[in-house]
Amino acid sequence: MRDIDLASLADAEVLYLTTTGRVSGQARTIEIWFTYYEGRLYLNAEHGHDAQWVRNILFQPSIHIRLQQHDFDGYARVLDRQQDQALWHIVADLSRDKYGWGEGLPVEINLLQST
Repeated sequence: MRDIDLASLADAEVLYLTTTGRVSGQARTIEIWFTYYEGRLYLNAEHGHDAQWVRNILFQPSIHIRLQQHDFDGYARVLDRQQDQALWHIVADLSRDKYGWGEGLPVEINLLQST
């Protein structure tokens, strides 16, 4: 993987998130809206902790992202409403600005950098 300036990809409409199925162990890919903030990507789970992809991340945080023609490996974490309160609101506002919708459970994506 080569280093990519994520900020230059921030205007893309969607990305493809691949998680590992917590029961099947199989790769599970979804198309999802995202926002970019301070070097990280953020997703909003409309169905909160009931979303299958969120449940997969809670079981196995390693993920894969396809954003435009670029592929990235990384890990994800679900934001905590109290501990991450300021970030939660920033992500919601950025999502509202980009898509007109910013509700849901925010999930932070940290991509691994190449060496």
